Amino acid sequence: MTYLDPLADLIQSCLPDDAEPPTNSDDLFRIYAVLLLAKGEQVTDEDVHNAWSAWTQSMDSSHEALVPFRDLDPQTRAFDTPYAEAIRAAARRLGPNTD
Repeated sequence: MTYLDPLADLIQSCLPDDAEPPTNSDDLFRIYAVLLLAKGEQVTDEDVHNAWSAWTQSMDSSHEALVPFRDLDPQTRAFDTPYAEAIRAAARRLGPNTD
């Protein structure tokens, strides 16, 4: 366990109840923790998609959503929104020194 794990847990705790994170996504949430530290409340849905893409590529390089965010249809883009919102909520909980 490192300093990223409590941040990853905080992000997960900020997700809405109906969010369904991927199975075995501890590493993904550590990447989201890096986004929290780097961007804080300024994180975007596109940032989340890029992080998800890096994580997914190591497991399924043929996934149909492994394209630039701008090339996704609106319905697929919407999958990133709750995660970006959770990162922003975590940043607010941590205070102004996060980003």
